[in-house]
Amino acid sequence: MAEGPRENTERNDLKPIVPTDFEVPLSLTTDHTVLRPLGPEHNQSDYEAWTSSIEHIRATPGFGPPRRWPIAELTLDENLRDCEIHRKHFDERVGFTYTILDRLDEQHVLGCVYIYEDQTGEQDVEVRSWVRSDRAELDHEVWSAVSDWLGSVWPFDQVKYSRRQRLFD
Repeated sequence: MAEGPRENTERNDLKPIVPTDFEVPLSLTTDHTVLRPLGPEHNQSDYEAWTSSIEHIRATPGFGPPRRWPIAELTLDENLRDCEIHRKHFDERVGFTYTILDRLDEQHVLGCVYIYEDQTGEQDVEVRSWVRSDRAELDHEVWSAVSDWLGSVWPFDQVKYSRRQRLFD
């Protein structure tokens, strides 16, 4: 499988990307969203969010070829396994996947943010994010908030995170 945020669930060679004394943030709030660690409790809504938006996600900066995810054939049970592994990575500090939730309804997944080691070695981490197609207007808001957050709270010097264009002013 080509490298991508969900493909990281297949890797066993990941090492911690933050110091042991760094207090990993458990949330980030924007005007319309709340980020929380992705886990099995989000499986159904996460699955619905990305399966309803495959082409939109593939067109999002940082996704698409050569990466294979999202894979239409992935089942709900396989997605649950990915959610569990992402939570394990979070707990082990080797990668941080946040679900993007609707601020007014935290049961409603709007997308995900992935923070993992940059496999090219050019940056400390590579960050990718996506939002579901019916909430595409939130992509820039999430990108902007996460970019600021990474620069002010996280212990990274160099971050690879594809720039976004504001869809609506």
